[in-house]
Amino acid sequence: MESLLCRRRIKRVMVLIIALTWLRSTCGELEDQLFEVGKLKMFVDDLPDMPRLYGFNSVHGIIKPASLQIGMFSTKWKFHRDLPATPVFAYGTSRSKATVPGPTIETVYGVDTYVTWRNHLPKSHILPWDPTISPATPKHGGIPTVVHLHGGIHEPTSDGNADAWFTAGFRETGPKWTKTTLHYENKQQPGNMWYHDHAMGLTRVNLLAGLVGAYILRHHAVESPFQLPTGDEFDRPLIIFDRSFRKDGSIYMNATGNNPSIHPQWQPEYFGDVIIVNGKAWPRLNVRRRKYRFRIINASNARFFKFFFSNGLDFIVVGSDSAYLSKPVMTKSILLSPSEIVDVVVDFSKSPSRTVVLANDAPYPYPSGDPVNEENSKVMKFIINNELEDDKCTIPKKLINYPNADVSNAVLTRYISMYEYVSNSDEPTHLLVNGLPYEAPVTETPKSGTAEVWEVINLTEDNHPLHIHLGLFKVVEQTALLAAGLEEFKECMTKQNDAVKCQISKYARGKKTAVTAHERGWKNVFKMMPGHVTRILVRFSYIHTNASYPFDPTQEPGYVYHCHILDHEDNMMMRPLKVII
Repeated sequence: MESLLCRRRIKRVMVLIIALTWLRSTCGELEDQLFEVGKLKMFVDDLPDMPRLYGFNSVHGIIKPASLQIGMFSTKWKFHRDLPATPVFAYGTSRSKATVPGPTIETVYGVDTYVTWRNHLPKSHILPWDPTISPATPKHGGIPTVVHLHGGIHEPTSDGNADAWFTAGFRETGPKWTKTTLHYENKQQPGNMWYHDHAMGLTRVNLLAGLVGAYILRHHAVESPFQLPTGDEFDRPLIIFDRSFRKDGSIYMNATGNNPSIHPQWQPEYFGDVIIVNGKAWPRLNVRRRKYRFRIINASNARFFKFFFSNGLDFIVVGSDSAYLSKPVMTKSILLSPSEIVDVVVDFSKSPSRTVVLANDAPYPYPSGDPVNEENSKVMKFIINNELEDDKCTIPKKLINYPNADVSNAVLTRYISMYEYVSNSDEPTHLLVNGLPYEAPVTETPKSGTAEVWEVINLTEDNHPLHIHLGLFKVVEQTALLAAGLEEFKECMTKQNDAVKCQISKYARGKKTAVTAHERGWKNVFKMMPGHVTRILVRFSYIHTNASYPFDPTQEPGYVYHCHILDHEDNMMMRPLKVII
C-alpha cells in the first residue's frame, strides 16, 4: 500500500512540472476569450427531445432482449442560436447522430439490455485536466472512458467502475476493466436513471464535455393504471446543467487551480454562466393547457438548483431518483443536487398566464455561496396554448408502496465521515470519506440482502450529495451537530476518524430538520447538510420484491460510493464498496 502511494506521489511531481509550464503559457490568454453571456438572448431555441433508443425488441408482439452499440464521438454541437458550434464529446449510434445529451434509452422491466459502449474519442482532451489527482492515464495516449448507469441495480462488471476505463478501440484498458459489452438486467423497480462517464479522475471533464444521457425503465403493468402523461410529446426527460463558453463557442473551464502549486488545474467546484436544458441554452417549449410529465435530471458538475415557476404553478412530484413515491406530493419548489432526479407532473391548465419561466434561486456553492444572477436564475420558458384541452390524464391518489425504513431491521450501523482539507492559504486541496483515499483497502462490506444504518457526518461547509452504487436508501433523520464544541469534535475526528471514540452522541444533539415530503421515498442520492449527521437506512436488495439479485454482487470489481459533486469525487471523495454473502 505504501509503495503504491509513493509511486503515485513521484508521478504527481513529474507531471506537475510539465503541467505548470503549460498553464503559465495558456491560462492568461484563455481568460481573455470568455463569451459575454449577456449577449445571448434567452428563450430563442426550441427545447429538443433527444433521440430514443430502445433496449428491447418486439418480435410478433413478444418483447425480447436487445443489444445496442453506442459510441462516444468528438463532434460539434449548437448550444445557442447565436453561439458558434461547440466542440463536444457526445454519445450516439454514429458521429452524425451523436447528441448532447445523448439518446434516451427506453427499457422494459424484466427484459435484458446489452450495450457495447465504444470509445471513438481522439488522443487529446478538449478540456484541461489535472494530472495530479490520480486520473486514469493510458501509456499510449487517448481519452479513458467508462459508462456508469446511475441508479442501476446490476452486476459489478457492468457498473462502470472508475478503474474499468478503456481508450479508443479498447487499445488500453484500466486495471479493473473486464468486458466490452455491459449487461443491464432491468429487474429493479420502474423509474428514471441516467448514464454518464465515470473514468477515474476524469469524470468532471468527460461530463463537462457532454457525456451524459437519460435511461428510463418502464413497467407497463404497474404504471399504466396511474394514467400519468405518456407519449414523447407529453412525457419528456429534462437534462439540466451549466456551462461557460469562449468567444469561439468552445466550453470554458478554468485552466488554473485554486492551489496551482499543489494541483495546477483542479478547482473545488465548476460553475457555468449558461443554463442548458436538453442541449440548448435557456430553451422554450410550446405546451398545451394540459398535464405534462418531466423527468428532471441535474447533470451539473457542482450546481444545485432550487426550481420554482415564475407564476406560482405547482410541481406534482411522483418520483425521486429511480423510484416512485407512495403518493404524489404537491410543492412550489424543488431543491435538486448534482445527479439527483425528480419526476414531476405539471398541469399547465392551472397556469394564470400564457407564459411561465422555470426559475432557480439556489446559491452556488450550495448552501452559502453567491446568490443567483440574471443568467443562472432562469432555466427555460413555457409558452402555453390558450385553448383548453380534454385531458384524460389523472393524478392518482396512490402510487407504489415500497417497504418502510425500519431501522430495527438493520444488521449494523456504520459511521461515514466527510472531510475537506485546505492549504496554508485556506484553499481546499482534497476531500476524503472516512479520512481515507480511494486506494485504501475497502472498509464498507455490506452483506447482500441486508439493510444497514449509515450515520453520515458532514464535517465540511459544503452540502455533499452522497451517491451509493447498487444500494437504495431512505433518509431517517437529519440532526445538527452542536455549535458548542464543534471544533473540538472536528479536531478529534480529524485525528482519530472514530465517531464513537470522539463521542458523536455528545455532539449530535442539535436541531432536527424534517425530510422534505417528496424526498421520503427510496433514493440513491441525498444532500448531506453541512454540520449535520444524516441517518439513512441502506438496503442492498430490491425494494419491490423479496427475490435475490439475479447476478453475483460479490464479484470484482465491486461497487463504490461517493460525493456526486464531480470535482470532489475526482479528487478522492470516493470509496470502494465490497458486497459479501
